[in-house]
Amino acid sequence: MKLIFTVLIASATFCGCAQTPGNNDNNVQISVGVKNPVSANEAVATFSEGCFWHAEIVFQSLMGVRDAVSGYAGGTTTDPNYEKVASGRTGHAESVQVYYDPSKISYETLVKAFFASQDPTTLNRQGNDAGTEYRSIAFYNNENEKQVIDAAIKKLIVTKVYSDKIVTEVVPLTKFYPAEDYHQVYISHNPNNPYVTNVSIPDFQHFKAVFKEGKFKP
Repeated sequence: MKLIFTVLIASATFCGCAQTPGNNDNNVQISVGVKNPVSANEAVATFSEGCFWHAEIVFQSLMGVRDAVSGYAGGTTTDPNYEKVASGRTGHAESVQVYYDPSKISYETLVKAFFASQDPTTLNRQGNDAGTEYRSIAFYNNENEKQVIDAAIKKLIVTKVYSDKIVTEVVPLTKFYPAEDYHQVYISHNPNNPYVTNVSIPDFQHFKAVFKEGKFKP
């Protein structure tokens, strides 16, 4: 990956979403998904908002979400993998597919969580994660979902939440490709990873502090 992030406290520089282990001083409860087959009462939403490790724990923390699967979407390559997507030549972005119960959490709430857990004004990047694979994308499966996304963006613009232009892409979902097994539930499996402790967890803590639209799992 293209990230070069300097941790002043540790005086260390490391690259990418996948790092060597470090020390974890963040005692944060991370919800994990339930890997059941898709049920008849479930719906699926797909989002890209930077590193999929971060997006996964954001959505899995919400009541009504059964699971969030890390993967790739938005490109043209039919056999994406981590290395190919990281090259920036596939058109795909790191994404999550969210399985949720609409009777417990609405699509509108998921869209609000999507915008609250990222900066939608930074083109092809989130923080120090830079490249087209980190771009902001709200995928839709039907016209109603598109209207919900468009309405959320319009509200952010009218209320002047951001001074810069929102660059989130709003596009129909064509195909979602699950990422490699080692990327799934990555943060829970690798709590001492420096990227996790210095980027993913602080970002998640900020999201929980500012997001008031939904209920969090205990």
